[in-house]
Amino acid sequence: MTARPVTVRRGPVLACSVVGAAVVALDGTVLTVAQPALQRDLHAGLGQVQWTSTGYLVAVASLLVFAGRLGDRYGHHRVFAVGALGFAATSAGIALAPGIGAVIALRVLQGVCGALLQPATLGMLRTAYPPERLGTPIAVRTAAIGLAAAAGPLIGGALVSAYGWRSVFLLGVPPTLAIGLLALATGERGTRRPAAPAEGRGAHEPSISHAPSRSDAPNASSGPAPRPPRQAAATTPRPTPAGLSALDPVGALLLAAALGLLVHGLVEAARPGGAVPGLLACAGAAVAGVVLARHERRATRPLLPAELLRSVPVVAGLAVLLAASAALFGSLFVATYFLQDVQGLDPLGCALRVLPLAVLMVLGAPLCPPLQRRFGPRRTATAGALVLSLGVVLLSRLDARAGAAPVGVSAALLGAGFVVLMVTATSVVVHRAPEAHAGVAGGLQQTAMNIGPALGVAVATLLLALAPLGGFVPAAGVAVPALAVIAALAVPAALALPGAADRGRTRPGTTSPGPDRGACVRS
Repeated sequence: MTARPVTVRRGPVLACSVVGAAVVALDGTVLTVAQPALQRDLHAGLGQVQWTSTGYLVAVASLLVFAGRLGDRYGHHRVFAVGALGFAATSAGIALAPGIGAVIALRVLQGVCGALLQPATLGMLRTAYPPERLGTPIAVRTAAIGLAAAAGPLIGGALVSAYGWRSVFLLGVPPTLAIGLLALATGERGTRRPAAPAEGRGAHEPSISHAPSRSDAPNASSGPAPRPPRQAAATTPRPTPAGLSALDPVGALLLAAALGLLVHGLVEAARPGGAVPGLLACAGAAVAGVVLARHERRATRPLLPAELLRSVPVVAGLAVLLAASAALFGSLFVATYFLQDVQGLDPLGCALRVLPLAVLMVLGAPLCPPLQRRFGPRRTATAGALVLSLGVVLLSRLDARAGAAPVGVSAALLGAGFVVLMVTATSVVVHRAPEAHAGVAGGLQQTAMNIGPALGVAVATLLLALAPLGGFVPAAGVAVPALAVIAALAVPAALALPGAADRGRTRPGTTSPGPDRGACVRS
């Protein structure tokens, strides 16, 4: 697969990626603060208000991978622009919504737009930056996410107090509108798009040039012209799907059903009395997953490329992100109730206690690329997994009399470990994915980051019910120790990442062409 030379404009690409990811992170945190006021103003029930979050999560998780496939086929800038402009429009619509039904419907539509936007933030980086330089822009993106997540509750609380819940949705309109227009203006000039495979040629076959080079041209002294390659004569071209069939709509529908049911089941299981419906939804997700696997093996152009799923670094990176995000968000769920319900802190006091987590994420992200270059992804991620696990273990030992210092130390370890894992694993997933599948890789990364938190909160909720006397005191229950086990699962996954000796390779199977050969990159 060869790359077409184009002019690379990395500044707009980085700006779109960072702002887009930060706006999505900010939207999730400010909504949590605004939900009580929204419920009172619209006279809505608690279940209806919860669906303003659940509907968004289900829509996002269902479509992330398919949205990445759209970016791979039609251009990440175009898909990103549609997602960003749609996100801005739905945000403005929610701010003007007359009732809770309209809010829920627009939140689902906003989830669709968010699914278009999120994988493209990574797909644009993969096509604009050389693989060996992806660490720095991904670190900047991660730092922006950490900053937005930390500032969200403070900004949301101030806006709701001063202007009402509708103002938090207007907050995201200007930046998403700006980056959507910027993406349209820059177009695909800021990327290095891979050349499409020739008609009838598989993705793994090297391109065969039919024009003779100077050294191969026949002349009077070199004898007869060389015979054509045997492979070219013996190979029967396979038809290449075009149009909608090339996007594998059946696979996209099955994957959307599997992921949507899984997220819905995890969210439902985290509610009081929702264990049985949650388990039924998860069972439905498993059935859809089995049908999807059978379909993908037979599809001519599967939604999930085999070369991507067979890549050990990509799969290991996704496993790291899933385990780390589940452990982090499950621990924060327990810690929030512990600090507010047990220790009696208000939301601001609670946010200040866990502020070291956000600070370490923002300050630690720029340090991750140098660590990867020096020690390699494997050692860096393993150290991050151990630090994250230590943070969860320390949190599990807190009792009702715990002061600010032990809570702050636990939060700092959680932030430091998670940012190292997030930057390192994301870099590996995006780096090791073939450029033609950068969008699908970005969709898988975002899927792991959406399913992980839902899984962590569901596990914490179910286990908290097993220790009613302990309540939300970490040392008195089994929820946080179980989350420490989940965090520890990131260690073997991190050990499967590439080592320091592999950090200069673009991806597995890349070979350097000899002096007499054209470039051939095997995915």
